[in-house]
Amino acid sequence: MTVPADPRGVTTVADRVVQKIAGRAVTEVPAAGGAARRVLGIALGDDELQDHPVVDAHVDGGVVTVDVEMSVTYPEPVADVAGAVRRRVDERVSSLTGLRVAQVDIRVTSLVTGTPATRRVE
Repeated sequence: MTVPADPRGVTTVADRVVQKIAGRAVTEVPAAGGAARRVLGIALGDDELQDHPVVDAHVDGGVVTVDVEMSVTYPEPVADVAGAVRRRVDERVSSLTGLRVAQVDIRVTSLVTGTPATRRVE
């Protein structure tokens, strides 16, 4: 995106900058976490809360669209966490870049427990 800063020049915000801001905003929401990269729908690794979410952003003029892949802590309500993430991403991207966030699409790829599962052997 390019906006006139003043008569001396313009400011351009790259897609990658918005991606980083949005990714950081996701991690600021309790119960939201990272997602493993996927190829043909198959996870390459595990979905972990401490990992980074997968974020894609597109800047078109002064408008941004963001796609987020993330995990949610079980048993938190998925819709509530996704709504909180959507609001936080909108707030952070808007305040830090001056761009208008038109859409934040969220894909929850996994529910993760706060503690690793243990197997019981009898």
